Amino acid sequence: MLAASTYWDEIPAADQWADEHSYLKGDALAAAIRADNLDWDPSVLALLPFPSVLDMMAHDAAWTQKLGEAVLNQRPDVMDAVQRMRKRAYDYGYLRSDPYYDVVNSGGYIEILPVNPAYIYVPDYDPAIVFGPPRPGFFIGGAIHFCPAVVITAGFFPWGWAHPYFVWGRHIFLFDDTPWYRSWDNRGFYRQPYAHPWVRRAGPRIEVHHFGGHGHVRR
Repeated sequence: MLAASTYWDEIPAADQWADEHSYLKGDALAAAIRADNLDWDPSVLALLPFPSVLDMMAHDAAWTQKLGEAVLNQRPDVMDAVQRMRKRAYDYGYLRSDPYYDVVNSGGYIEILPVNPAYIYVPDYDPAIVFGPPRPGFFIGGAIHFCPAVVITAGFFPWGWAHPYFVWGRHIFLFDDTPWYRSWDNRGFYRQPYAHPWVRRAGPRIEVHHFGGHGHVRR
């Protein structure tokens, strides 16, 4: 999401595509992304399985652009801010390991790791609650909910899913074990060297949509 926010101009179209293909999951969704020859950055393509995230980013375009600009210009500050908020939620007892994620407090940094990397659950919570002290008698365990699992198969590897993670102390994040070095100065030409690169076919972008058994082609 942090990397994709730096391509804020691609988010609205990606959100529309995800909404039109919300009936597809797993390998079928990965196949549709390839078939439609989508030309967005892989970090944006990686959000297509998460329409709720894209919808939030698209409907608050000003916030998304501000986040993207901060990631390009002040990535260390952004990552430090994430850790501050995680620590706050952890100290108040909201952020804990559960059947979906392991919360690891290691080396002064809090990591949130999926129990099974093939199943990703988007959290749903009220920031005003989880980042503040709990009210007397409030059930802390019910503050964070999760959306249904998104299945990530090998078909998504060309979009950075092979091994994405953060190196908090060095203020970098990696895709396929390769640091992501996009910045404000190189934003016009930087291309992440993914281990499983997304290679678009030559020719115009083609979208194929199926409604009621009939295919419709958009060029």
